[in-house]
Amino acid sequence: MTATIPLTPAVEERTPSSSPPRLVLAPAGTAPALIDGAWWPRSRDLTAELPALVEVLDPLWGRITQVTVNPTFWPVIPRRVPAHGHVVHVGWFEAEQDPHKLLLLSYTVGRWDLLVIPPETAPATAARLMATATDPARSLTATGLIHEAERFRAAAEAAADSDSFREAVWDSEGGHDARHPASRTSDRTVVGPVPTPAEGV
Repeated sequence: MTATIPLTPAVEERTPSSSPPRLVLAPAGTAPALIDGAWWPRSRDLTAELPALVEVLDPLWGRITQVTVNPTFWPVIPRRVPAHGHVVHVGWFEAEQDPHKLLLLSYTVGRWDLLVIPPETAPATAARLMATATDPARSLTATGLIHEAERFRAAAEAAADSDSFREAVWDSEGGHDARHPASRTSDRTVVGPVPTPAEGV
């Protein structure tokens, strides 16, 4: 069973870390879903990243005692990580766990699943993933969310490239000069007799 608990500004303000985790959780009261929120770590170093995450989640979810990951995207998986005054045990599942998901177990309350946004993700894509992961209507797996965001990014880039291409063609066909008539030079030079002053004037 999954649970959803909001990350309130008050909790965020109490985080003493100079680099608090980039984290968003589903609103309280929403229906259980495949994902309870999204976490955007700054690196793939669990020893460095987990303490700040656990420090924020412990007061909300009860003491986090175990974390599991899929080793696909984590080069080193420590067995234990000191975090928030206690030790968090770290395990891994290759076939059983979505590679884009972090599973957390609380000592007293239960289990939560977070989408792990790749550290190298562009801020705009990360923001979209965070919003989608906490949407009450969400129904995608962690990998499904990542693939959807990638398709959206690719489509946006293709649309931007297409717009740039159309503008370049338009400019090459005189569209740019049509917008700025003063910048155009005439292709034809008008040649005529130079008037001379009348005699006796």
